[in-house]
Amino acid sequence: MAAAETQLYAKVSNKHKGRSTASLLDPLLGMGFPAHTALKALAATGRKTVEEACDWLRCHRNDPSLDDPIPQEYALFLCPTGTLLEKLQEFWRESKRQCTKNRAHEVFPHITLCDFFTCEDHKVECLYEALKRAGDRILGSFPVVLPLVLHSSVSYLGFFVNDGPADVIRELALTFATEASVLADCTVKPCTKQLHLTLAHKFYPHHQRTLEELARAIHPGHSCQWTAALYSRDMRFVHYQTLRALFQYKPQNVDELTLSPGDYIFVDPTQQEEASEGWVIGISQRTGCQGFLPENYTEPAGESDTWVKHRTYTFSLAMDLMSRKDGEASSRRNGEPHPSQTSRDISSIQALQATIARRSVLVVRHGERVDQIFGKSWLQQCSTPDGKYYRPDLNFPYSLPRRRNGIKDFENDPPLSSCGIFQSRMAGEALLDSGIRVTAAFTSPALRCVQTARHILEELKLEKRIKIRVEPGIFEWTKWESGKTTPALMTLDELKEANFNVSTEYRSLPWVCASVRRTERKASGNW
Repeated sequence: MAAAETQLYAKVSNKHKGRSTASLLDPLLGMGFPAHTALKALAATGRKTVEEACDWLRCHRNDPSLDDPIPQEYALFLCPTGTLLEKLQEFWRESKRQCTKNRAHEVFPHITLCDFFTCEDHKVECLYEALKRAGDRILGSFPVVLPLVLHSSVSYLGFFVNDGPADVIRELALTFATEASVLADCTVKPCTKQLHLTLAHKFYPHHQRTLEELARAIHPGHSCQWTAALYSRDMRFVHYQTLRALFQYKPQNVDELTLSPGDYIFVDPTQQEEASEGWVIGISQRTGCQGFLPENYTEPAGESDTWVKHRTYTFSLAMDLMSRKDGEASSRRNGEPHPSQTSRDISSIQALQATIARRSVLVVRHGERVDQIFGKSWLQQCSTPDGKYYRPDLNFPYSLPRRRNGIKDFENDPPLSSCGIFQSRMAGEALLDSGIRVTAAFTSPALRCVQTARHILEELKLEKRIKIRVEPGIFEWTKWESGKTTPALMTLDELKEANFNVSTEYRSLPWVCASVRRTERKASGNW
């Protein structure tokens, strides 16, 4: 590694001592990528996983601008979710079908909180911290229902945010701008004018009535959980036309671009004199390379289709509603009327019901297992003649837990490899960064699955608060064909002895247990 690169990496490491920076950057440096290009790849992919950053670097190996110090541009938006988002997307589709000219279709539904600004690649994580601090500051005052008022003119159609709630949102934008200035040394301009969610603008005047009729079908009172989302874009292509490849194209000449379905191409309308009829000159977002491409292999795409989502902060309706209800109950006990009763009670209850209905199950596959890498004979590679475990390769686990029948029980119940443990931790770190709240963890009794659950909970800082519930019904019993012995899985006592925080009180549903027993009997031939 060059001296300048080493100095830059040292500066980054001293600035950000958290696990996230090290865990993402270190593997890329270990693969031989220079620090400045590794940081550029992480910023361009939203700092999600090492795999995505590595794939970006592989695709951009011939990018002539790879070493150029060109930072990403960032912006913060307040985005709707739930039923309101569905209604807005329906308006988007219908208005696009009936009214061809509408600049709002270039971007997803949102309320702009700050204009686009630049941030150096090694300071991007500071923006995530700025977003978290800003969200935490106004979380308690964020409105349960955000009042939106429809406004229409000859060139604009959209929703305006009323003054009271608008002040809270402006405080969010101002706090983020202040924190980003301090933490990331960025110049951020928060939106302080009339806050709005644009439905259509710069449309033909004769389309105004049609658009208004479609907009009236959107009720601002629809259940919605608002999310502050941080996006980035490549500042070089702001005024370019964006195309999406529909078909694969293999270049016939050295100055042509390779196309794969789904690729995005940036086209400068002012630089097309050299292109023949039916062809355009564009720059591939996937590779960063420039070349000619057949225009009929593409279709127009939205401006925001190429933006990268980094981090989000979701304002929970349930927590805020519970605190309000506690205040109302206290007021009633003191004989005082509460100002938010009557119709607000009804909308609050509806909001809570909508929040509860949005509870979901997150399904996670286990990490890499040793037998997938070292084959079925992996156990023979790591055991001594007297049946003890040793580590012949760094991708083998550091140690194995004790089992009642010794090391042979691992043959059909293998553990995670070292890479599998790393993958599990990365999954937990990604969940932590995304703001997802986990309230319970269920896992198959397979050791690799219990290990994956533990490492995810550790990264979420929940390993002591949430006990792992071992659910036999999740295990793939049906793969054990007739005549084969079912695997000897670790008991709860063995798991606890190995320092897994498993629940001993959890019991599977009776019908699940019965189904498992039937499958076990069938697999062992006693059906």
